Amino acid sequence: MSFSKLNTSTISSFQSSTDPGLSSHIDEGRWVVYIRRTLEEELEQDIEIPVSIFCVPKPLMLSDPDSYIPQQVAIGPYHCFRPELYDMEKYKLAAAKRNQRELPNKKLQHLVDQYLKFELKIRAYYHKPLNFSGETLAWMMAVDASFLIEFLQVCAVGEGKALTNISSKVSHLIDLAANKAANNAIFRDIIMLENQIPLFVLRELLEFQFSSLESADDWLLSMLIGLSKELSPFKMVEEFPKIQVMDCAHLLDFAYRVIVPNLEEKSHDHVTEIEEDGESKEGEKDSFGEPSYLRQLLDEVWNILSKLEKGPVQWIKSIIFSKPLKVVVKLPWTIVSKIPVLKMLKEPLEHVFSAFHKGGEKKEGEDSDSKSNIEKPPLIEEITIPSVMDLFEVGVRFVPTNEGIQSISFDAKTATLYLPIISIDVNSEIVLRNLVAYEACRASGPLILTRYSELMNGIIDTDNDAKFLRERGIIINRLKSDKEVADLWNGMSNSIRLTKVSFIDKVIEDVNKYYNGRWKVKIGKFMKKYVFGSWQLLTFLAAIMLLLLMCLQAFCQVYSCRRILPIKGLEPAVTN
Repeated sequence: MSFSKLNTSTISSFQSSTDPGLSSHIDEGRWVVYIRRTLEEELEQDIEIPVSIFCVPKPLMLSDPDSYIPQQVAIGPYHCFRPELYDMEKYKLAAAKRNQRELPNKKLQHLVDQYLKFELKIRAYYHKPLNFSGETLAWMMAVDASFLIEFLQVCAVGEGKALTNISSKVSHLIDLAANKAANNAIFRDIIMLENQIPLFVLRELLEFQFSSLESADDWLLSMLIGLSKELSPFKMVEEFPKIQVMDCAHLLDFAYRVIVPNLEEKSHDHVTEIEEDGESKEGEKDSFGEPSYLRQLLDEVWNILSKLEKGPVQWIKSIIFSKPLKVVVKLPWTIVSKIPVLKMLKEPLEHVFSAFHKGGEKKEGEDSDSKSNIEKPPLIEEITIPSVMDLFEVGVRFVPTNEGIQSISFDAKTATLYLPIISIDVNSEIVLRNLVAYEACRASGPLILTRYSELMNGIIDTDNDAKFLRERGIIINRLKSDKEVADLWNGMSNSIRLTKVSFIDKVIEDVNKYYNGRWKVKIGKFMKKYVFGSWQLLTFLAAIMLLLLMCLQAFCQVYSCRRILPIKGLEPAVTN
């Protein structure tokens, strides 16, 4: 256990026994005694325990607070004293009483004493300092663990096991058939990131009941598998992954291990803050009024010409860029470029001609740039991917798979995008949001689930996209409408950091490459950039044409143009 964790637990425990208003009059003797006792216990329990129960990051919390704050029941210390959750305390206490009766030759006090021995270990799991005494924390764990074990029995029943008869007082809360709404509300609360307790606390309680750690792990695993099947939005594979209960930190961590594949490869995990206006900047980049589109058009033309090295083209290029011609052109160009209308063309033309001299340097630097890009964090633009309907219009097929997130792939030869089957119900958004939050808060590892949610957010823009995936069997919609499904994915756009997830990034890259390679898309982008994007130049040309026509008409008003241009509209009107 690191010193920082020791320091946090020490300070939080000591503060719980002191008046915050009297911080300047701390009893130094009590402080020294507490530090000495804590250090002695620390030497006895020299264990490194990573923090795993976090406060939800602020950007995620602000996006949808109800998805991260429990609404029915508080589990653990973060929300235990919220007045709006007091109604569930009587059910938790009832579960603790029944649990005490079921303990063979033991009382709940014995379990509390056991938890007191692991006080520092319990505190080490929490990211936020816990301002509770050790005894308060131990009783809190005992009551919450009793309630969770009783509630999770219904999950074990689904796996063919049952512990005890469920009391009629709380049966309406955990009977799947009787009260589905109340059951779902509690399920959503116990899976939230801030509503977790260490899993070893449940193991200790079950060990007290069974007097065997192996039996306790067996029962606990059955409960956790049942919980994962109930809450997982992905269709569970027939071969359930082998997960050791002792390796899991809490319920949410177990669910995460079930849903997210354990990639052996290392991911380039670069922390990158994402600004809230990232999308708006991209929108501004597509505005039609920028002269950069004219520059891009000239770049395209010049790239074609610069590749022609044979025949008279090379001779013409050498003349154009010769020093004498530069001197001759430079003076009049400076004067002409001051004209307001032609001033707009100055920057693009200068850019194109300067590109000739930088061509060689650019080629030399391309190799080093490509190597450095591998190590760079992914850009926000890399998340961009066409919508489902856009992909369907260019011939992409969508095929469902039963293998979870790891089965995401794209076959460019058959233009087939393989996506895992996902069931969307009233619990799905909260489960996904808290899994993404937990994934973002972990110390290391690729953000696989976050990248998947970004992929789904990218391809689902409207209810038509969600409807299309539902008809293809990729989305099983248990909500009221397809619009709710689209809103769910579009609402999960906030992220804490970006990471490279190789197999998902490969899919995004291949899909974009296939889409951008279609002639229909190329023509559309060309029209948008070089025609609609160059409206200033087109307006200028139209004005010149109109001016020339007006001059021609005025000329024909004075002189007869019938011989030169036999157009009736240009002849002067005949008056009687």
